[in-house]
Amino acid sequence: MSNIPKNIVVLAATAVLLAAAAAAGLMLGASSVSLPELAAWAAGVDVPDTARSILENVRVPRVLAALLAGAALATSGALIQASLDNPLASPNVIGVNSGAGLFVLLAASLAPGALWLTPLAAFAGALATALIIFALSLGAGVSRLTVVLAGIAITTVFGAGMNTILIVDPDAYVGSSTFLVGGLSGVLMRDLGWPAVYIAVGLAAALAGASKLNILALGDEAAHGLGLNVSRLRLSMLAVAAVLAGAAVSFAGLLGFVGLVVPHLVRFFVGCDNRWVVPVSALAGAAFVVGCDLLARVLFAPYELPVGILMAFIGGPFFIYLILKNKGGGLD
Repeated sequence: MSNIPKNIVVLAATAVLLAAAAAAGLMLGASSVSLPELAAWAAGVDVPDTARSILENVRVPRVLAALLAGAALATSGALIQASLDNPLASPNVIGVNSGAGLFVLLAASLAPGALWLTPLAAFAGALATALIIFALSLGAGVSRLTVVLAGIAITTVFGAGMNTILIVDPDAYVGSSTFLVGGLSGVLMRDLGWPAVYIAVGLAAALAGASKLNILALGDEAAHGLGLNVSRLRLSMLAVAAVLAGAAVSFAGLLGFVGLVVPHLVRFFVGCDNRWVVPVSALAGAAFVVGCDLLARVLFAPYELPVGILMAFIGGPFFIYLILKNKGGGLD
């Protein structure tokens, strides 16, 4: 089991890193806000109109969106990897993100203006994809790499579906080019209400199920012997992962590799005890996306790079590394 004092330090350090990343994200950009102005605004003290406008209309929604998306996608990846015992799995790799994206565009095309429908549609698409992958993983002799390849095939098909919708109905989704690669520019507070509720519920469910995922890691037979309904647990945790990924996709688009990279980095520091992996992944994922979005804003200023492109540069090589390292191996 994990070294608890060490993991408490890791959890606290990750929380501090998240706070620092959020502060930097609020202050830095095309127009900067000073630390005294940020502190005064947070304390409710009057600040210059320009600084207040930047914070309230641009920076706060964007940083909050990055925080929510990062926590949701990283936790979703941790749940999927633990449920399927597959270190190569993550929401974008097995097609969960693409399923959510396809249903979001369908909802936008069929019911334009229904903002409440977007997170529901995203969850439905993510869940449908997760169920397909779950059914495939039950097949006899199906390897972990086969599941991943099937997920990549599903992603390709769903991607074709999304492009078809945008060709037939170009006005289905404003900012669709950013949505398809993943980006947070233009996110408003009104876009985050319902997704934030889904993410909060999903994170609570993930924390509640973390100890049972530890039992599942002992193997199906051992878990059955300890009274655990293995199939029910896998389905329920995949459903939670779908809620989290779908909610993130509904406002952040198809952000990739957060759910792949972050849980692996977290396990390097805290081990494989999911009681620690889940909460630390949530914090680390939030810090990771906030930091990447900040870099995407300032690296090529005054031009802005969608954060999904930056994550692809990071996640692609990491995915190849995992394929070479885990030729049939389990989580480590």
